[in-house]
Amino acid sequence: METEEAVLALAALSQSTRLEAFRTLVRHEPDGLAAGDLARQLEVPPNTLSAHLSILTRARLVTSERHSRSIVYRANLAEFRDVAVFLLRDCCGGRPEVCEPVVDSLRACCTPKRKGRVRA
Repeated sequence: METEEAVLALAALSQSTRLEAFRTLVRHEPDGLAAGDLARQLEVPPNTLSAHLSILTRARLVTSERHSRSIVYRANLAEFRDVAVFLLRDCCGGRPEVCEPVVDSLRACCTPKRKGRVRA
């Protein structure tokens, strides 16, 4: 990832409505949300949300797909991962001990839960 791409993504997330829209779309992965449903959940007028989604789309953090009469938006988790990895690699400057606490905190909150075994 280039610096300009990271700046664009971070700038897109630096506004509260856009950040909340992105967080909401992440919670609705992998199905995504129709624009109208997202506007209702965020209590934002559809035209305002459209402008915010346009910025998130230009930053490649959100994708959209037309389904009949509605547009379904999804979080682009691969791009989000690239931004996070860019920050970690760039800020750590090749010194993993600097970022180790951050990585450890991610493991603590993001470790998949194991499904219990079903006994027959």
